[in-house]
Amino acid sequence: MRMDTGKLPVDFLDKLLAKNKIRDTRVVLGPRSGEDAALIDFGDQYLVAKTDPITFATDLIGWYVVQVNSNDLAVMGAIPKWLMVTLLLPEGVEVDVVDSIFDQLIEACDALDVSLIGGHTEITHGIDRPIAVGALLGEVDKEKVILTSGAKSGDSIILTKEIAVEGTALLARETPGALLAAGVSQGTVDQAADLLFNPGISVVTEARIMSSVADVHAMHDPTEGGLATGLRELARTAGLGLVVDKRNIPVLDVCREICSALELDPMGLIASGSLLATVSSKDAPRVVSTLTREGIDACEIGSITPLRDGIKMLTSDGIRELPSFARDEVARYFGQ
Repeated sequence: MRMDTGKLPVDFLDKLLAKNKIRDTRVVLGPRSGEDAALIDFGDQYLVAKTDPITFATDLIGWYVVQVNSNDLAVMGAIPKWLMVTLLLPEGVEVDVVDSIFDQLIEACDALDVSLIGGHTEITHGIDRPIAVGALLGEVDKEKVILTSGAKSGDSIILTKEIAVEGTALLARETPGALLAAGVSQGTVDQAADLLFNPGISVVTEARIMSSVADVHAMHDPTEGGLATGLRELARTAGLGLVVDKRNIPVLDVCREICSALELDPMGLIASGSLLATVSSKDAPRVVSTLTREGIDACEIGSITPLRDGIKMLTSDGIRELPSFARDEVARYFGQ
């Protein structure tokens, strides 16, 4: 069976991971679908380890690789600390391009107080664009660790920012000509491209704020496959169901316009920049109001339910199954 671009099918991934045997007893959390990083016992703290590549983007990949890896540590309650990057470059790459990528890495690391401690660079045969792979380490006090699987039945589901920040910015930066040809205005393309920085794709700040004002049961970073896939991962990893109200899910106006022009669904568009979290229903208003005071948009979009209730979405026409995306809408568009 030939597979399309994007994440591996989750059942196939689980089958692969089942072959792995953890030999070191200090590994508290190893590879598991739905969880964002690994945990290793280092006494009073856990060492948190994550790796993630940048493959869709060609623009600002040095900046991207720091952000996406830092997000996955932040949603576990950890502080990102030490980064290594493997940078694969196509034959004939211009020196100025490589210099720019390194400048992006340094700037992004400085902004998040992350130390770039090593990595690998090479000119690679068979690729047509730079590819960056980050490996990030961080630390978290044991009593402060947060897992995707920690959601509890009855929890409120909180979403930060409007969707889908990264996917919308990515399409604007990588395919501006196609958007203009589809009738999207230059102003909308420029506004969408700027989403990468305003509001940005980092969730480090809101993760820290949430953890400081409430007992957060679960956090998750909805990346490939968009908000719908992130919600499914949240429920599946916890062994529970959920219901979200589509009418409460905020979608960026420019995202709606671009997705309409390209016949894509915002719910399946890579959604880095937003953060999913579950807290008790009594804590949810305080979390939302605190984030809002700090200038971060947030809202309650649904609740965690028993497994038997399934994974549902409330619409103006009633309750139906939450959409499922075999691959991210950006990947589907690029693969057409």
